[in-house]
Formats: sequence, C-alpha cells, structure tokens
Amino acid sequence: MKISFVVPAYNEQVLLPQSLRAIRDEIERVGLKLGEQAEIIVVNNASTDNTRAVAEAVEGVRVVDEPRKGLVQARWCGFEHSTGELIANIDADTVVPRGWLSEVLSQFERGQTLVALSGPYVYYGVPAKVNMVVAAYYRLAWLAYMFNHYVLNVGAMLQGGNFVVLRAAMLKLGNPDHRFSFYGEDTDMANRLSKVGRVKFTFRLPAQSSGRRLVGEGVFTIGLRYTMNFFWATFRKRPFTEEWQDIREA
Repeated sequence: MKISFVVPAYNEQVLLPQSLRAIRDEIERVGLKLGEQAEIIVVNNASTDNTRAVAEAVEGVRVVDEPRKGLVQARWCGFEHSTGELIANIDADTVVPRGWLSEVLSQFERGQTLVALSGPYVYYGVPAKVNMVVAAYYRLAWLAYMFNHYVLNVGAMLQGGNFVVLRAAMLKLGNPDHRFSFYGEDTDMANRLSKVGRVKFTFRLPAQSSGRRLVGEGVFTIGLRYTMNFFWATFRKRPFTEEWQDIREA
C-alpha cells in the first residue's frame, strides 16, 4: 500500500527539518521507495517565515500551499494533493520513532475493517514528570472513549498529528467541517470515520512531539481544554474552544 505523509506547517522552519528526516528514515527502514511507494507532502499553511524553503531543501519532499490558515484546511489540502492509499497525518513538530511505519503497515494489513489508526504523544523539551501526567491523561481519555464507544455507542479517538487514515474512507466523508480549525478537529475526524469503519487508538504507536504548548500554557490548562473539546466535539458536534495561540520557537 502506498503511503502519503501529509505535514501541515505554519511558521515551522525550526522544527520541520527533524520531522521530515524522521519520516524519511522510517520510509527507508521499511524498504519503500520515496516517490513511488511513499511520498512526503508539506502543506505550507500561510507561513510568513522560511518554512517553504526549509521543506524544499529536503530531498523527496513536495511542497503545496494552503493560504487559508487552519489545521483542518491544511490537512485537507494535503489530502487533495496526495496519491497514497494510506494518508499519514504528521504535525511539523512531531518525530516518528523507529518502528512507527512498520507498526502502521502491519496494523492495516491485519485489520480488514480498519480505516484509521492513531497513538499517543510523548513530549520532548519537558521534565519527565510532565510526561507522567500526560500518560495518565491518555489512559483516562482512553477509558472515556471506551465508555462512549461501547456503552453510549458514540464517538472514537484519534491524536491529531499522529494518525493514519485510508484514502477510501476519507473520500466517503465529503468536505471537512470548517467549524473545527484547531481544537477538536481530531475528535471530529474520528467520530465521522467511525461511521465508515473501525477507528483504533493504540499505545503501540507513540510519536514524539514538542512540549512547547504545555510549557507555554500549562499542563493542566491544556489538559482541561482538550478534555472539554473532546466532549464538545463528541456530543455537541462543535469545538468548545474556537481560538488558539500559535506557539513557535524564536
């Protein structure tokens, strides 16, 4: 199965190179040929820095422009320019670890009804105790998802920036819900995909991500905000938080 990596990037000239290198390394490890069996698409999402030039400097990377600022708009633009049967949505500050792509391909080969796969984040640039809190949060979120899904028969769970979807399933969704531009976009996607097939969240698919938002806004503030948006997107079909702060490296 050909896989397309879609990387939305707004003013990500600092962290984008390490994300792209990690993706290229994973493609090479599993023996896929970049440009034929795999592709990397960076969506330059209204950047005002050197994001586009940084992405173009990485061999094998294709850059497309999305002038409408917003994560959902950028993801959808990348999807429209992709050609793979699998679409890996990886944020520009995310680093996929060794074995990530092997796990993805194995899960989709085994899962006949699987349409989307995701895993948690482990944050870099933060103290170890922060990741302990985050790990506990993920497990509570997973329990909430299990209750919603198997008891209330509603909802699903994806981690934005670390999930893979089937192209065929995406085509069945139609246009994205533009009410979600940042917060709640992954939950909205999970909920809609769950009507098409199986959406799986597994702790076997972790990825590293920058802890800059946790540091900038506070662990508990972010945890509460994501929790509210998870439930709002699941039960009220709209985001709880409509505005967000862009936190970038100097």
